[in-house]
Amino acid sequence: MADGTLITLISIGVTLLFMLGVPVLLVIAYWVVGCSFVLGLTLDNMGAELLNVFNKGFALLAMPLFILTGDLINKSGIARRLSDFAYACLGWLRGGLAMASLGACGLFAAISGSNSATTATIGSMLHPEMVKGGYDERFSAATAAAGGTVGIIIPPSIIFIVYGFLMNLPISDLFVAGIIPGALMVIGMQLACWIICRINGWGYLIPLQLNRVLKTAFGAWLGFFAIGLVLWGIYTGKFSPTEAAGVTVGFCIIAGLVSWVLSRVMRQDPNKTWEDKSYGEMLVVEGFTLWQIPGITMRSAEITGILAPLIAISVVMQQILSLLGAQQVIGDFVTAMGGYYAVLFTAMIIVFFSGMVLESLPVTIILAPILAPIASSVGVDPIHFSVIFLVGASIGFITPPYGLNLYVASGVTGVPYFRLLRYTVPYLIALIGVWILVSLTPELALFLLPNR
Repeated sequence: MADGTLITLISIGVTLLFMLGVPVLLVIAYWVVGCSFVLGLTLDNMGAELLNVFNKGFALLAMPLFILTGDLINKSGIARRLSDFAYACLGWLRGGLAMASLGACGLFAAISGSNSATTATIGSMLHPEMVKGGYDERFSAATAAAGGTVGIIIPPSIIFIVYGFLMNLPISDLFVAGIIPGALMVIGMQLACWIICRINGWGYLIPLQLNRVLKTAFGAWLGFFAIGLVLWGIYTGKFSPTEAAGVTVGFCIIAGLVSWVLSRVMRQDPNKTWEDKSYGEMLVVEGFTLWQIPGITMRSAEITGILAPLIAISVVMQQILSLLGAQQVIGDFVTAMGGYYAVLFTAMIIVFFSGMVLESLPVTIILAPILAPIASSVGVDPIHFSVIFLVGASIGFITPPYGLNLYVASGVTGVPYFRLLRYTVPYLIALIGVWILVSLTPELALFLLPNR
């Protein structure tokens, strides 16, 4: 049987496995192993390539550290304080709590760098509150799923680290380039949320109180400090992204341990609302004990244990695709589109449809090395294209049939997956609108980079 026929059969087989729910890591691994045998590549070669990915991947060390940061701020209560502040600012608007949950997603993303962590944390905290506040439970869950899309755009971003590693671009520049587009994604979704809530009359209004805003802002100071620490260190060049991740983990551990001690000394009641707490109590979060850190670390390690092998096996998959000529075929197709905008929008369409069936990590690892050089050849700035590429990949988190954030939101809220789909449409429209705006306006990604 010809090699092409065998590879086609293998591809059909792993596609069926994916449709049956086999984890994407195993699907890619089966395809890589099968194609390696067909092409005459040894398993020793595959093992060497897998090891080589991490031997030269110092920047990838930031990934598990930022994942750990997200778990630490969630466990310590810092994430809850950030969401309280967002609600204090937006609760006076129709749909204010839902808009606040989107704002909280943006704030949480600015520390954690993970879409799934953002969706899971904010969804588990605010979905019950939204249902109590008169929102449809399906809309509430869809809001958490949509808000999580900014987790890989607002810095620090795990996927920006991977993209910079693959394309040999400064990760600090990628982080800075994601600030304005990420903020626009949040604002665009909040606008869509406000419109839908006004139409349906969802949500109870609370008065805008300066005292409430000030007290919740004061209570969220640790979160703001952590965000500022990351952005200041990276933007000024004081830290590399990996060093910034390590510093932030250290800060979160110290803050969590000290806060736990102080909250006990002050006999702080975690069930008190912001109105009942003094400014001194608002200064201290719940924190965690030294004995809880191994459990928090283990949870972060489990997520890293899923992502790291996926990165490695996807790199090998990329090499096999290159041997098969797939990169050349895709490259020729995109190049044949013609000029700047034709190539740009063709690349965006490819990323969008790929995101519907694959997670952002394999989409990035497989397609970025193909599409980025073509975009650069027609004059698209590499940093600008990275933002375009990854905003498109992030939209895939709420597009079926894959839609990872939809699965995460369904898991933490108990709302069935298929019942969420209808309510993601307004957010999807808003995100696509922002994506097109960012693609047509390079300044939105490059404005904060002085050397661009």
